Amino acid sequence: MTSMEEDFPRGGTAKKPAESKVVVQRTEVDNLFQAKEQTEPKKRKGATKDDIKKFKKQKTGKEKEDSLTLNAVAKCVEILHMKSLKEGMLMLGCVKEVTDFEVTVGLPCGMQGFLSIKNISDSYTKLLSEQLDADDTEEIYSLPHLFYPGMVFRCVVAKLDTAKGGSVSIQLSVNPKLVNKALTSGSLKAGMVLSGCVESVEDHGYIVDIGMSGTKAFLPKKAVKDKHKNPEELKVGQYVTSQLEEVKNDGRVVRLSVSPPALAQACAETQHGWNLTNLLPGLLVKASIKKVTKHGLILDFLSSFSGQVDFLHMEPEQVSSYTEGDEVRACLLYVEPSARLVGLSLRSNLVQPGTRLDTTPTGGDRIGEVVSSCKMTTMHHMSGAVLELPDKTLVFVHRRHLKESHAPPNENRLLAMPEHTCRILDFSPMDQIHFVTLRESIIEKPFYRYHDLQAGQVVEGKVSVLLDHGMVVHLSDHIKGLVPRTHLSDILLKNPEKKYAEGMKVKCRVLSVDVERKRLSLTRKKALVESTLPLFLSYTDARVGRVSHGFIVCIKGFGCIVRFYNSVKGLVPVNELSSEPIISPEEIFYVGQVVKAKVLQCDPEKEKMVLSFKAAMEGDPETPAKPEFDCEVGKTLEAKVLSKSINGLEVAILPDEVRTVLPTMHLSDHMSNCPLLWETLQEGDTISNLVCLNKNKQNITLTKKPTVKWSLEEGVVAKDFSDITVGMQLIGWIKNIMSYGVFVEFPYGLVGLAPKSAMSDKFISDATTAFQLGQTVTAKVTNLDEEKRRFLVTLKVSEVMTPEGEAQTRLIRGLQEKRAVTEMLATRDDSDLRQQLAALSVGQKLKLTVDNLKDSGAAFKSDVLAGATILASKHHVMGATLTPGQKVGAVILHVDILSSHVHVSILSKLMAKKKSLTEGSKHTAMVQHIDRDFAVVSLDNTAQLTVIQTTSHLNATFLFESEKLKPGMHLTVNVIEPSCPELQGLPLVSWERTAPRRQHTLSESQPSAKGHCFGEILKGKVRAVKPACVLVTLEDGSTGSVHVSEVTEKVFLGTLPTSLVKVGSVVTARVIGGREAASHRFLPFSHPKFTYTIPELTLLPSKLDTSVEFKPVTAKEKLSSYQVGEEVTCFVSKYHPERKSLEVTTDPCITGTVELLAMITDPKDASHPEKLYRMGKAVSARVVEVNSKPQRLVLSLTGVHTLEKGSVTLGMVTNVQPHVGLLVKLPFGATGTVAIMDLADAYRPNPLEAYSKDQLVRCFLLGNENGKWQLSLRPSRLNPAQAKPVKDPEVLSIEELKAGQIIRGYVKSVGEQGVFIRLSRGITGRAQLQQSTKYFVTKHNVLSQHLPLNTLLTVKILSIDKEEELVDLSLLPADTGKPDVLPESLGLPLRLIGEEKKKHDTKKKRERTLSGIQQEQADQVPPKKKKTKKAKTEDSDSGVEVYFREEEDKEDDEEPKPEPAKQVKPSPAGPSRLQVSAGFSWDMGLNSLKPASAAQEADSSDGEDQEENGKSQKKSRHELELEKKAAEKALVQREAELMDPNLRPQDTAAFERLLLASPSSSLLWLQYMAHHLQATQIEQARTVAERALKTISFREEQEKLNVWVALLNLENMYGTEESLKKVFERALQFCEPMPVYQQLADIYAKSNKTKEAENLYKTMVKRFRQNKAVWLSYGTFLLQQGQSDAASALLQRALKSLPSKESVDVIGKFAQLEFRYGDAEKGRSMFDKVLTSYPKRTDLWSVFIDLMVKHGSQKEIRSLFDRVIHLSVAVKKIKFFFKRYLEYEKKHGTPESIQAVKDKALEFVEAKGTEAAC
Repeated sequence: MTSMEEDFPRGGTAKKPAESKVVVQRTEVDNLFQAKEQTEPKKRKGATKDDIKKFKKQKTGKEKEDSLTLNAVAKCVEILHMKSLKEGMLMLGCVKEVTDFEVTVGLPCGMQGFLSIKNISDSYTKLLSEQLDADDTEEIYSLPHLFYPGMVFRCVVAKLDTAKGGSVSIQLSVNPKLVNKALTSGSLKAGMVLSGCVESVEDHGYIVDIGMSGTKAFLPKKAVKDKHKNPEELKVGQYVTSQLEEVKNDGRVVRLSVSPPALAQACAETQHGWNLTNLLPGLLVKASIKKVTKHGLILDFLSSFSGQVDFLHMEPEQVSSYTEGDEVRACLLYVEPSARLVGLSLRSNLVQPGTRLDTTPTGGDRIGEVVSSCKMTTMHHMSGAVLELPDKTLVFVHRRHLKESHAPPNENRLLAMPEHTCRILDFSPMDQIHFVTLRESIIEKPFYRYHDLQAGQVVEGKVSVLLDHGMVVHLSDHIKGLVPRTHLSDILLKNPEKKYAEGMKVKCRVLSVDVERKRLSLTRKKALVESTLPLFLSYTDARVGRVSHGFIVCIKGFGCIVRFYNSVKGLVPVNELSSEPIISPEEIFYVGQVVKAKVLQCDPEKEKMVLSFKAAMEGDPETPAKPEFDCEVGKTLEAKVLSKSINGLEVAILPDEVRTVLPTMHLSDHMSNCPLLWETLQEGDTISNLVCLNKNKQNITLTKKPTVKWSLEEGVVAKDFSDITVGMQLIGWIKNIMSYGVFVEFPYGLVGLAPKSAMSDKFISDATTAFQLGQTVTAKVTNLDEEKRRFLVTLKVSEVMTPEGEAQTRLIRGLQEKRAVTEMLATRDDSDLRQQLAALSVGQKLKLTVDNLKDSGAAFKSDVLAGATILASKHHVMGATLTPGQKVGAVILHVDILSSHVHVSILSKLMAKKKSLTEGSKHTAMVQHIDRDFAVVSLDNTAQLTVIQTTSHLNATFLFESEKLKPGMHLTVNVIEPSCPELQGLPLVSWERTAPRRQHTLSESQPSAKGHCFGEILKGKVRAVKPACVLVTLEDGSTGSVHVSEVTEKVFLGTLPTSLVKVGSVVTARVIGGREAASHRFLPFSHPKFTYTIPELTLLPSKLDTSVEFKPVTAKEKLSSYQVGEEVTCFVSKYHPERKSLEVTTDPCITGTVELLAMITDPKDASHPEKLYRMGKAVSARVVEVNSKPQRLVLSLTGVHTLEKGSVTLGMVTNVQPHVGLLVKLPFGATGTVAIMDLADAYRPNPLEAYSKDQLVRCFLLGNENGKWQLSLRPSRLNPAQAKPVKDPEVLSIEELKAGQIIRGYVKSVGEQGVFIRLSRGITGRAQLQQSTKYFVTKHNVLSQHLPLNTLLTVKILSIDKEEELVDLSLLPADTGKPDVLPESLGLPLRLIGEEKKKHDTKKKRERTLSGIQQEQADQVPPKKKKTKKAKTEDSDSGVEVYFREEEDKEDDEEPKPEPAKQVKPSPAGPSRLQVSAGFSWDMGLNSLKPASAAQEADSSDGEDQEENGKSQKKSRHELELEKKAAEKALVQREAELMDPNLRPQDTAAFERLLLASPSSSLLWLQYMAHHLQATQIEQARTVAERALKTISFREEQEKLNVWVALLNLENMYGTEESLKKVFERALQFCEPMPVYQQLADIYAKSNKTKEAENLYKTMVKRFRQNKAVWLSYGTFLLQQGQSDAASALLQRALKSLPSKESVDVIGKFAQLEFRYGDAEKGRSMFDKVLTSYPKRTDLWSVFIDLMVKHGSQKEIRSLFDRVIHLSVAVKKIKFFFKRYLEYEKKHGTPESIQAVKDKALEFVEAKGTEAAC
């Protein structure tokens, strides 16, 4: 009692106040209990009620201020989200765009608001009203006069409008009455910075509305002029930010200042009296950094406030330099008093007031742009992510734009992606950063802004709404257009709602786009939407003579006004309306009518145009659509054959069915194939790979010529006459043949003339016989006539160049065309013959019968080819004696499927066995058969046949028959490809006549044609410098090449030698060889195949010296000079990623290869090794292998060329084998293995899990055995200096092992002999079965199941036989100190050893003489305590593991004391859902349950063995008496057990007996179920449950519910989803639904079925929305799952659903849940909010204190106590809180803090007086 009086004194010397209530005016400090206090005197006489009220109001304001100083931000700083916005929230904004009636405002964190003209100020609104009411009033200024882009101002959220689609529109206000709502006249202090609007303009200044009634604020004009430096005055309604310079008459009169220096330095100070309710955005404060996080900063400012700076508002250049305790200047961005949230910015453009923000970035307007190859630099999980664009610009993607709107978040996957594609959504001026999106749905949108649309464009949209004046169509979320009523259809609709419905998809055409006003005009008129005529988008498009569709907008007596697109319109005079005279146009035409008009006159400058309907109708009466078919020249098309004519095919271009003609001569480059294809194609066939050649008003020209198509694809065309230049080479075709020459037509309709003299290198007497009509030719322009727009070309073979391999490509295409014809005929015709002919090929051998003999040859017949005509010319039967009916073998030369003719040969040289060909070999060939453009030839003695073209050039001409190829003629062929798939396996060759005619006669005088001699010194000019070579233009105009190795004598490693040469410099070079034009292969001049194309040069001074003998060096000689191991300098040529090898060159003629493993030494470089080796870079290499046949040079860049024992190298894992380890590929073709013991210095379970195929690893070479390396990956081997201490050392030999040593190893195998364990690479130990486990194991299978391969075990070495190299091991826990290798849950009997075994044997011998009953009873009660304990444990544990202690084995032979078994704690993954006294755990799996029968069998067999051992011994009398007493004692105990109701029954009969006595005991029924489950009898357990539900009385609701819950648990663990659902539905019928739902939800949650639990909870809160417990249970579940946001949303739903009286309790409960499972800071914030509104809920205060004591800091707890003891509640409750305060300080505080509490208590007692003393 004395202590109570000491702690809480009941009074003292303090005087009692005169009045019962004392008004206390406290100073503006945070501590409510400081000694200095100002007491308001008693109410003076004459004091008005208003004064008293004012004073009271001030007092409560102070108290509120003090209570709100404890605001704190969340631990995780995040940006401001839309969901955090509330009406009344103050923010800083920046003007983005100003219109007459609305200002678009950029808000922090990328948000956007709108400031309406009616939300400026009261005076401005009044002025607007007067303007509307009166005609003559003073000038009013619109919003563009008051606001400008980039202007920063304070605003307040006036309203949050939710649109139809769910988007939120933020309506803002700058009305001072709302912005400064929290300020009063009395709170105004000099130095404060406030915002206001000009209310009126006076003579010497302005009256500014700062939002406080009773306060007049005056701003002198002089101050304004000084600031703006211009004579213009402020306007009514203009927003101003000003500083209070002077405050008079208690705030009733205020003088303002707008001086920029003063505003820049004006920081909010503590003495200004700012609190959380009146803090204003835009205020500058001095702050200190309290905490630095990844996502932003937490600041302290104004001594008691906390605020957050998100990462968007940290100064970019100083992000890394912010540290805790730094002092910074910050600008308030937003204030949300209800959430106690204050956001600040450290950006310099906001901290320095008066600056104008940039509304567009420096890079220009990029909104809507799609940017690819962006990298994600930072992920802020609560806010979004920062991306870096390819131009290094940083952009921000909001959290909701990281994914699609309904997709689950996967931020880790996004962060792992190397590149992203984004679309720029907007630029935030407040944050000075672009906001982007990663949503594919937005990125793929064709239209994002109105800028993306153009007039005339056809678009698709959805009907949004039908209005009187038209229809609104949405093209996307943000783009909508209006279809005027007159444009809803081709005719005016009376009831448009019948045709259009909301949501309908419609196709429209854009009439006009106004980007500034965001207005889009569309049309639905079918004639306009589907028009193929040119569009008049501007007056310049309306050229005279053009015809287009328009619509009539006005009809007058003088004519009609027709409008097109973008307000382009013209007049159709009356006389041009029709060919017949029209008196009144309004009777013929109507407004909105779509018409076709032709331009007669157009003046784009004056924007005047005269049109004609009459001319449009006369000029194009049928209005064919095909001239306007949207087809570009060069575009690949498909067409359908409509009909066939003599000269071609009439086709319809798909898919638009545009008709045109495909001439026969345009079907192929080969003129012989053209009629063949024409013959084959039938009506309805589809022709692909057509290309558009030319397009005009009349028709479209098509071709299928592959060479012409190639020229269009490669751009080797002239689109107009102006593009043609002399010397240009073009692909064309013969259009017309005249006596003076041929006309050649080219794509785009260009035609040139080749005169007779320019048609061929030969003399042509008759121009009409040289070429065929339609023949494809290559032409070179020789002359241009600009005036007449004509040009001449030459077709001479000597003057035109052809691409390399052009002849072979043409041959393959021609044969493919022929094969297509064959296949088409075979598939179209059902006859077997054609299908059999189609299967034949040139060179195929047949068995034939001679039919008849003629002078021209022989005819054959075949059983297979019935109906075919098989012929052989006399040349092909030469030397053979044939008789009709004779069987012969023949080879096919040609198959004509149209005529069913097969041409064959029986020559022996063609029938011989084919010899293989090699690429590049030359042969003499003989022409065997001619088929128009193709010939079959045989290659001398190889018996190989192939097909060639009869012309080797497109322009080749045969003026005489002798020039054409004929059978028997000899040719020289060069094999290009021995077996060409396109030729059905025949060789591909190039050919020339055996006696070639002289060519290049004109160029013989040119020196370049002869080439250059070896060793010749030349001068030239550097034309180009490449990494691997330098191209030099020589004096004769030819081009030479300098290899990188021939540039400089001194080569520095790592440099690019070619960079020493500058383009344009003159160099002296020497010829050292040349390169083939086709393969660019280096050839010395001595090479017989050398062609004089590209001379190879050297710039090395040593080789330019003519005094030194200079000899050519062949590749073979150069290769033979290299020695293995020699170091050479080489140059990087190319990296082959598919082969993972690097190609390098050491010399112009030598190329070497470096494999990946010989390239790098660090596995990290394996992904991009090419980054280490730039092309042309000089590197040092060692020769690994060198061969001259085949030419092969293998190098290494790692500095080694061979593997040595003890070295470290890089290897690649090729296979992971559990029995062996890792198979590794090593450099230089070697392989090796890594044993499991050599993977790490510290063994770990599953050692091979970390390795996969193709993984690169660093290996230590231990040694080489049988060509394979033994490797080690141990860090102690790879890097001994930096390796950590070795936990599992290597065992190199058996000598290192010692008996008694504890060592770890991996299981190799388990057999009858024991467990074999690897101790090192070559040493394996064995643990016999009795040394492997403490349990009695009869078979090794039990061990093998629990000890799979490579299981890590700790073993003890028992003995070592060094001679036999045998190591005996032990796995017993007693030896290793580790748990047994077998789990106790298996229920195996323990293996008895030593004294225990002797005692056991003795006891068994005694039991032998007992009689039947005694024996049975003795079996029930074994004499040994250990056995008793074991039996009891097995009874009570029910399959749950029990840990035996060693002390139990050492206890005396006394009567066992009942001791509960220790259960293993259930794992957190599956906590037990229901526990009964039987010890059964419902969360156990079936595999851990042991059938009872097995246990009984084990016991009985054990007993039999022991009984046999004891049969031979007899017992003494004393022993028999003892046994008799023991038997009697056991009987007594057995009777007691049967009478004990608490003892668990052991069998079914016992359960049934007990259930007769207690049929409604759910506990007994559950024990019965558990009994069955122990024996894995699931169905029996279900049956028991069903019996229980029928037996238990319906009045026992709780008992029945227990059984239902057990049944639900059973089905959840052992049943299916379907069975669980059925039980649940039945339970709902028989029980109260709510508890059943709750129990199932708990079952789901505890068994980690999160999804099912969540779905069930969602159903519960819908069904039981009035039940508070359901909401709390769901909230608990969500917080346990870490879903804090979802729990917050659930709380809001609960508050709406539950009665309002429950709200406080629910919020309090959720706050407690946040403390327990979620974020303690959030829970604290929730308690703060509730207790601010309900301060008298002392029960909540008490709970809050308990939670804060557990989770909060001392400072926070003391602050909370200080708040509580000043509540306006009953004195007894305050005394209770004082008592708790003192207890806390006594436990956690200091003597000074304890005394401080006592002082506060004394102060409280003195203040309350008598009331407190009671």
